[in-house]
Amino acid sequence: MWIGVPGSLREIRDGARSFDRSPDLGITEFRSLSGGVTVWAPRSAPRRLKMQWEAMQTPDVDYLDRLARRTDSRGPVAVLDPLSRNLLAPAQAAGRGKLSQWAPDAEIKLGLGIVGDDIPVVVEVTAAGDSVDLLWLHGQFHGYPVAPGKVFTWWAPGLQWAALSALRLYWYGAAKNLLSTTNHNTPGVPLVATAPAGAAYVRPGVRFSGVGTWTLGASVLAPGDISAELLAGEPPAGEGSPAYAVTGYSHTATAGDGRYRDIGLELVEVVSGAAG
Repeated sequence: MWIGVPGSLREIRDGARSFDRSPDLGITEFRSLSGGVTVWAPRSAPRRLKMQWEAMQTPDVDYLDRLARRTDSRGPVAVLDPLSRNLLAPAQAAGRGKLSQWAPDAEIKLGLGIVGDDIPVVVEVTAAGDSVDLLWLHGQFHGYPVAPGKVFTWWAPGLQWAALSALRLYWYGAAKNLLSTTNHNTPGVPLVATAPAGAAYVRPGVRFSGVGTWTLGASVLAPGDISAELLAGEPPAGEGSPAYAVTGYSHTATAGDGRYRDIGLELVEVVSGAAG
C-alpha cells in the first residue's frame, strides 16, 4: 500500500493487521406509530479507512506520524490500494454522469445536451486532426495519484470501435507540470506503463483519428498489470481513488519490544479542500 500527499507517496511494506475500507452509508431509519419504517439516505457514501499495524519499524512510524500530524503538508491524503481494480470513479468508469469528469479538446462535444447519472455520455468528434484528445479527470486532485516506478493499466474498451489512434497517459509532477506522455498506438488492447521518476499524478486519455459519434462506455485505470484479465472478461466497476483526511491516529509501544510501535490510522473521504 502507498499512502501520503501526492508527490511524496510512501510504500508501507508492513502488512496491516486490519484494513477496513467500508463506506459510511449514513442511513437513518424512522419508525411511525403504526410500525412502518421510512429510510433516509444521503446521495453519497464517503469511504472510511481504518488501518492497524503491529510492531511497525521506525522509518514507517515516523512517516505516518508526520502525515497524521500534518507536519509537512496540510493537503489531503491519497491512498493507493494494490487491491483496487479500477481507480476511476464509479460513474466515470461506466461512461456516465457529470461531463466535468472529462476534458475534451475543442473538436470534441460531450453529452449532446443529454446528461444524467444513469445516461450514457455520448462523444461527438466534429473535426479530425493530429491531436484531438479526450482526458479523464480526477474529482479532487490534479490527476490520479501515482508513485514513481509503479505499473498502471489503462484501457477504454467502450471506445475500442471508435476512430481512435492511441491510448495515452499524461504524467505530471507534484507541481502539476507535465513530465512526459506514454502513447499506445493499439487502442484495441490495454496500455501498460510504468510511472516515471518524479511522477505524482497521471491523467489517462484517448486520441481520436476521425470524425463520428460514439457512446463513451466503460474505461479502466488500475494499479498493476491487469491487461490479460481485461482481455479475458468484463472491465471492473470503478472504485474511485478518493482524497482523504486523517481523522484518527494511535501510536503505542509494541508490547514486549519498545523498539517497535503499534499504529492505528483512520481516514475519511473528503470532497473539498484538496490541493488540486
